[in-house]
Parts: sequence; structure tokens; C-alpha cells
Amino acid sequence: MNSAAAFPAHPIRLHRVFLSGHSHRVELFLSLLKLPYELVDVDLSANAHKQPAFLAMNSFGQVPVIQDGDITLADSNAILVYLASKYDSGQWLPRDPVAAAVVQRWLSVAAGPVASGPMTARLATLFKAPVNAEEAIARANKLFAVMEVELQTTSFLAGNAPTIADIANYTYIAHVPEGNVSLAPYPQLRSWLQRIEALPGFVPMVTSRVGLVA
Repeated sequence: MNSAAAFPAHPIRLHRVFLSGHSHRVELFLSLLKLPYELVDVDLSANAHKQPAFLAMNSFGQVPVIQDGDITLADSNAILVYLASKYDSGQWLPRDPVAAAVVQRWLSVAAGPVASGPMTARLATLFKAPVNAEEAIARANKLFAVMEVELQTTSFLAGNAPTIADIANYTYIAHVPEGNVSLAPYPQLRSWLQRIEALPGFVPMVTSRVGLVA
């Protein structure tokens, strides 16, 4: 843990939706860092995320949001950067410029290809979202083909130790079978998922019985 930052005096409040991969990546990282946290479920069906109290925390009306003392932050990748910067000594977000840039590359992948591929494919089955499922599945497989090659030379996405790059990308890829995308053709990718799941403090997201998991 960063010696310049005090351990949180009170549990970090994580406003989340339990089926949200963005929410899960923050919960997973809090657990891996062994930080005290409290889960606050946001009722999307009641439009709680569009009410003034929530919009005051995140004007985009999206989960997750954390409250760490007097600090309120939204956006899962931004939260990962904050937690790693404040509560870790440099493993999860390297201080070296090149290593940090490699991690940032994969945060961009999580916000781009993972969101438009694996996440969108799952939205089609789990939430019946009006998206083009076939295109999302194709984007997921295109992404996985690239990751399969890259993971032939490293144990984790940004090298041979886990970083927030892995945390940002893990959940939607692990749950992509819920979006009718098989991981069977990608042994390196599956091994990477297993390495993350073996980390001390790992917590899973609930599996939904849809898509290939139905």
C-alpha cells in the first residue's frame, strides 16, 4: 500500500448494480486490495440512477460510483486508477512511464472493443437491449483473436504481474458466454481468466443463465 496514503478510516461505499460488469471490476479491485467497502445497490428499475441524489454523484447517471470519505468518483476505469494510485505501492498501476502506458492501452481496450463487443453481446441476451448482437459477437471474436496472440508471451495483459489492465478487462470477457460467444477457441484467454480468478481476494460476479450458459 502507498505509504503516503492512509488506510481508509471508514468503508468505501460502492454504488453499484450487481449485474454490471463495470460495477464488478471495482468491487473486485477493492477486494484484491483488501480495502474495507460497503455495497450500495442502485435500483435501475425505479430510475434511482436518474434521481437528483444520484446525479449529484455522477451527472451521467451511471454506475459505479464510489465515496471514499469526502471523495466521490464515477467511471469504473477512473476509479481503478484512483484506488491503485492511493492504496497501492505500484504493482497495479506502474509508475514507470512505459509500463503505465501499456496499462493505459488496455484501459482503452476495456472502454472500446470490450464495451462494443463482449459487453454489448451480453446486453442483447441479458437485458434484451436493442443492439446488433451479430455485430457485437463478431467484434468480440476479433478482439479475442488479438488477445490470444498477445497472451502467448505474457501471463497478464501488461506483463507478468497483474495490473488494473486485467481488472478492467476481466469481467465482461469472463461472462461473454452469456452473450452467445464461446471462449473454447481461445486457450490463452481462458488461462488468463483462470490466473485472475486464482488471485487472493478474488470475488466473482453472479453468472446469469442466458446465452450459452442457459
